Amino acid sequence: MTRVFNDPARFAEDMVQGFVAAHPDHVRAVPGGGGVVRAHRPGTAKVAVLTGGGSGHYPAFCGVVGKGFADGSVIGNVFTSPSAAQAYSVAAEAETGAGVLFMFGNYAGDVMNFGQAAQRLTDEGIPARCFAVTDDIASAPAAEADRRRGIAGGFTVYKTASAAAEEGASLQEVVRVAEHTNARTRSLGVAFAGCTLPGQREPLFTVPEGKLGLGLGIHGEPGVRESELTSAQELAGTLVEGLLAERPDEAADSRRVAVLLNGLGATKYEELYVLWASVERLLTEAGLELIRPEVGELVTSLDMAGCSLTVTWLDDELERLWLAPADTPAFRRGGTAPEATATGRAASAPRTATAGRAAAQPALATGEAITVGSTAVRALRAAHTLLHEQEEALGRLDAVAGDGDHGRGMCKGVDAALAAAEKAQATEAAPAALLGAAGDAWAAEAGGTSGALWGAGLRALGSALPADRAPAPTELADGARAALEAVTTLGKAEPGDKTLVDALAPFVTAFQERLEAGSPPAEALGAAADVARTAAEATAELRPRLGRARPLAERSIGTPDPGATSLAMVLGAVADTVRPAL
Repeated sequence: MTRVFNDPARFAEDMVQGFVAAHPDHVRAVPGGGGVVRAHRPGTAKVAVLTGGGSGHYPAFCGVVGKGFADGSVIGNVFTSPSAAQAYSVAAEAETGAGVLFMFGNYAGDVMNFGQAAQRLTDEGIPARCFAVTDDIASAPAAEADRRRGIAGGFTVYKTASAAAEEGASLQEVVRVAEHTNARTRSLGVAFAGCTLPGQREPLFTVPEGKLGLGLGIHGEPGVRESELTSAQELAGTLVEGLLAERPDEAADSRRVAVLLNGLGATKYEELYVLWASVERLLTEAGLELIRPEVGELVTSLDMAGCSLTVTWLDDELERLWLAPADTPAFRRGGTAPEATATGRAASAPRTATAGRAAAQPALATGEAITVGSTAVRALRAAHTLLHEQEEALGRLDAVAGDGDHGRGMCKGVDAALAAAEKAQATEAAPAALLGAAGDAWAAEAGGTSGALWGAGLRALGSALPADRAPAPTELADGARAALEAVTTLGKAEPGDKTLVDALAPFVTAFQERLEAGSPPAEALGAAADVARTAAEATAELRPRLGRARPLAERSIGTPDPGATSLAMVLGAVADTVRPAL
């Protein structure tokens, strides 16, 4: 288990502080948090390659920031995607005029938050692209390769794309290299025991004695199925056979491969080398030539016991980029020339996007709108109390088929949202501005899929509320509908996908119908919250079609969706709180 921490909720922040202090020649922290960038800014314009994702995977992702590899890393909470605000702040520090490429594993929260950051940069005149790695063959069939997760194969994709950027390639060319490498990369992993989040007493999952979980995820997700744990030789055969069966058609004639045997945090190097002896032999017997293989910890999962095998079929271009020099805290290859720093600018000087927009002055509340703002703050306080009480329960629910971080993420989000709302209330901000500030703070602090969706939903809800009076029933219904549309537009989920939409959509429909029938708003809210609770419970019978639980669909059946459950809980608490005020 993870034993060394201060406040578990600040584990990632404390880790970054120590990491920067240990490697000042390679990295510096981004002002305001969010990640790290190279200690020395490149002297000429180059594509800024930024890796990112949740923490808990060292040396991925921050450990490979340095010359020849990444220009920066966006660091989220443990196993939680960073927020769009964090991604934007790191990009603003790292970009040098040739564009930005965000690179991450194919997880909904990462896709959502990095995509929002890239759009903001593009709107401000900074070319930005995103690329999601899809190397995990256990997470979806070959016919649905675009839905596969990214695991340790991201290391190879990041390395080749970063080397291309170091050579001066354009943003379009760097993206092409990433696509080319990803198309030729396959990974398969196994777990012997689950990992434990900081501050938690129990692992996210367990593996029966004498078994292994085949097809694990690097966010603490268990394997897609269990099998017997036999000898290293037989395990090597399982991994090698699985990957060779997935050999890309475009690499049918390729014999040169980059290979990673990756430890996940608690598997000793000696064990990896025992396994490697069999892996190397099997790959060689298959007619493959191994080009600078890597054996060790590259993409971990806290203290998970397990390993993964990655094979990338090379061509001349990819071999050159794979072998290119690099100098980072956790990965060094060959000799690199001293970093040429930008002239006329201190290496540690902050850099910001040049076309940022000035923040508009928020509207002030008058009349009954002041009471509406106070009611919104009381509702957030009720949500705050409830979510902290249910943090562990929500985490256990999420760990059944996910990464177990839902409770902690919801608490971080509501903490930030409440603080922002109280600050806005003190300045008599209008309800729209108050809820907008709360939503933005929730998204920025919590990160992940839920953080982005709650942020978008709160902001959209506030947009329908007037600044000078109490909202009419139609405006309340419009706000609820706007929140649903914002969530579905951003997350792409539909009813039946086993997400929070399965509770939110029936809530909005019931709320609107009750209001149209003439029910008082408080009564309509309470009745709709009951509908949401019932709908959340019914998600237990659904198979997930989106998110991290999708590869573990069978395991998820019988357990309600954590996002739908927490939403229904909050709606119930809000209904109880605001009943006297509506």
